[in-house]
Amino acid sequence: MNDNSEFIFAVRLFNEEDGSSSFEKGKLPVLKKLNTTTFWISNKTEEWEKVDHPAPRRQYVVTLKGKIRFKVSDGSTFLIEPGIILLAEDVEGKGHSWEIEEGERWERLYIPIAENAESFFIADSM
Repeated sequence: MNDNSEFIFAVRLFNEEDGSSSFEKGKLPVLKKLNTTTFWISNKTEEWEKVDHPAPRRQYVVTLKGKIRFKVSDGSTFLIEPGIILLAEDVEGKGHSWEIEEGERWERLYIPIAENAESFFIADSM
């Protein structure tokens, strides 16, 4: 039996062996103590954020408002909206890009993961 109340939907950005950026869908367990360092809220968008760039650090990105379409190295896309946590771990290479698909701005919370800490991401089975 799959009890979805024990998890929150998540998408993980990561680097392939060749340095390209890719993604996988999965989940994060609820009520799990996360090993984080600090957090901050943003509603500003810098132009460099919309073009290809790697994540500046391993971090959770929690969308508060807006629907955002992310694109990875092979051109594949996915949608992030409130209720879906983004786990950004593509910290090398060309990285990813994004654009606002719905709403006037993207309001989000950045939560960096402590160095060498577990992210607790569980990938969906293929």
